[in-house]
Formats: sequence, structure tokens, C-alpha cells
Amino acid sequence: MATDYYEILGVSKSASKGDIKKAFHKMAHQYHPDKNGGDDKKFKEVNEAYQTLSDDKKRAQYDQFGSAGPNMGGGSGFGGFDPSGFDFSGGGFDMGDIFGDIFGGGRQQRVRRGADLQTSISLTFKESIFGVEKEIRVTKPSTCGACHGDGAEPGTKLETCTNCDGKGSVRTVQRTILGSIATNQTCSKCHGKGKIPKTPCKKCRGDGVVTEARTIKVNVPSGINNGETLRLTGMGEAISGGQAGDLYVHISVTSHKTIARQGGDLVSNHSIKLTDALLGAEHSIETLDGEMKFTIPQGTKVGDTITLKNHGVPHGSKRGNFVIRLVINLPEKLSKKSKELIEELKKEGI
Repeated sequence: MATDYYEILGVSKSASKGDIKKAFHKMAHQYHPDKNGGDDKKFKEVNEAYQTLSDDKKRAQYDQFGSAGPNMGGGSGFGGFDPSGFDFSGGGFDMGDIFGDIFGGGRQQRVRRGADLQTSISLTFKESIFGVEKEIRVTKPSTCGACHGDGAEPGTKLETCTNCDGKGSVRTVQRTILGSIATNQTCSKCHGKGKIPKTPCKKCRGDGVVTEARTIKVNVPSGINNGETLRLTGMGEAISGGQAGDLYVHISVTSHKTIARQGGDLVSNHSIKLTDALLGAEHSIETLDGEMKFTIPQGTKVGDTITLKNHGVPHGSKRGNFVIRLVINLPEKLSKKSKELIEELKKEGI
């Protein structure tokens, strides 16, 4: 049975050049033999089909006769696919776009980045609710304060890197089964800057980075929870010629003795006497805003709560509530007089 190139690429006979190219990109990724799970035979078929259907003359001949000429299917040892016909370094069809992930290349130079770092801080319960500014000491590679990261001794100049001629990258050529693929790699001498110090900085020895202890201010937002993490962008490891990593600060909150958090509300238990529950009373309770008075209504039952509005966890311009859970203390022992009084209440149906 004759090979159906349209079927191999998964396109119709009326497919446009763009559709054919798109299908080839997808299947070349899928079957490339250097990838995990690749298929050398399928890869050759896909390339052969594309070589024919992407060329107007060959495609017309194939549509009419089922063949595109004497060179179809042989000669290159690659099923009609001739790698020399592609331009890997200039315009036209860019194989780097397809196989950049395989060979670690691609045209776009990646920005080097320092490592992310981690630390932790402990907060009081009140600090976690209202927010606080904390200072932490972190020993890490940081931009040199003397030369501001350019590696040159203050008052001296930078000169063009001789290794990369000031480009910041060095071009390398790698030979593959598809031919020679050119890639750009960050210059190891100037770290991508294109410039090197004529007189290296004495403090960092020209690297632009020094490892030292730094004091960092951390603005902890209000309402943060125990176990949450803050991300400080650019406060991680600094590297020469690249971007600094991030610093992740893990939050640990110390529990309060009498107050707990429940979402946006603060909750506290408050003990009252049986007589206060029956007759009502004026009480006070300690909140994070200080001591506050509240009224216990007459006839309070077990499990009743009292809400102090807008004294909970801040959220923007609003705040949650402070919820008081009333706990009625029942006496373990009763005096003779107390028993008599309760008996009188019992007679009245209370």
C-alpha cells in the first residue's frame, strides 16, 4: 500500500501550508528519537511527509502521481529528509523552535537567577492579627555594596569582555542527527554583562556579590495565619550577571491564652455565675483592643453568645467580630439557705 503523507501528518488533502507546518511541529516533538518515548521510524515518516507536502511542486506531483520524483523515499538515508536543506541559524524554517527543549538550546537566552532561600519568624497572636514590621538577619550572597554589583573598584571603569566581545554570550555549534545547531550560552567570564572590571573591586574581588549577614525588614500583613509563608521578591541569593532569587519567610504564631481565631472572628470563653445568667449583669472582658464592657441579658442560657462588632480580625477597611461564649458556672455544693431558696424557685416553676 502506498504511503499517505496526509494521513501521516493527520491533515486533510485541502490543508494549508500553515496547517501542515503546525502538524509537523507537533508530531516532530512527539516522535523525536532523542526524547523519552520517541520513535525513530515514525520521526522519519513525519519528516518525509513534511518535505513533500511543504513544497508546492512536490505536493502537486504527489497529489497527481502519488510520488514527488526520483528522489522520493531515498538518497539521504533519512526517508527523503535532507537536514542540509534547513537553515538552523538564519531566517526561514527554525528547527530551534521545535527542538530547543531537546538540545537545551533555542534562540532566547535565559536570564540566570539566584537560588530561593527560606527562613522563619515567630509572631505573637496580637501581631498576627494586626500586622507588624519585623527585622530578620539573613546570611546570604548579596549585591556588593562597594561596587553596587558591577565588580569594579569604585572610581575605576569597566572594559569590554574579550571572551564574548561584549555580547554577553558565546555562540556554540552542536552537531546532531539533524545537522549543526547553533546555540548561545552565557559568557562564563563576564556572566552575561558584556563588561568586566579593569580593576576588580577589593571587597568582592570583581564578582559583584559578597556573602554577608544582612538585616531585612519584613512587613507582615494583618490577619496572617500560623503556617503561612511570605515571599520577598529579589531578597534571596544574588548572583553575578543575573537576577536574585526570592526569600520565603515561614510564619509561626504563638497561641493566645484566652482568645482564639475563627476565620475573621475572634472567640473567647467567659464564665458567669448562675445568678448572673438568671438576673442579668454587667461584665467586662479582655480583647485585643483592651478591656471592654458588655451586658449579660436576663435569662441567659447555656451556649448563648454575645457579639462585640468590629473587634475581630482586620480585613481591608473592615473588621470581624469578637464573639463571647458564655459559660455558666453551676455550684458543686449548696448551702442550706441556698437549697431553701432554690426550692422556693422550684415551687414557682423556675
